[in-house]
Amino acid sequence: MSKSAIISLIFGVVGLLIDRAHKFYQIDIAGWSGGEMVFITSFLDYVLIWNKGISFGIFGTLNPLMLSAIIGIALLLIALWWVKEKDFLTRIGLALCFGGAVSNIIDRLLYGAVADFFHLHFGQYSIFVNNIADIIIFIGVLLLLPNMLQSTSKPSKEV
Repeated sequence: MSKSAIISLIFGVVGLLIDRAHKFYQIDIAGWSGGEMVFITSFLDYVLIWNKGISFGIFGTLNPLMLSAIIGIALLLIALWWVKEKDFLTRIGLALCFGGAVSNIIDRLLYGAVADFFHLHFGQYSIFVNNIADIIIFIGVLLLLPNMLQSTSKPSKEV
């Protein structure tokens, strides 16, 4: 296994472990079960919300088996891309996305839903509630953008 592969895996595992430690502390040690809230600023609260969907609650009404299938396919595609990819930053991005997604899957297995904590809002308008795993996935996606933009800007060689 190449050095870039090992380093990228370390990033993914560390991201997963940070999210797991945060959730373990907040749920299992501090005893939060849902609805608790700490005011941080006029636009950000720290609150435990249980998300049964994917991002932003999308697919929250799907049955758990169908939701698991969608997540499983996405993880398989990320893993296949990671194996094929040679670009260092892209591999880190994929590993971060994978690690964050696995941590959220662990939530589904342990709690039946994903624990989200950071509520960004504007007045009464809720923008999102997410967790550290979601932030790690977001950073991973940012690292994928140069690769994706480069791929779409290459001229086609088809005749």
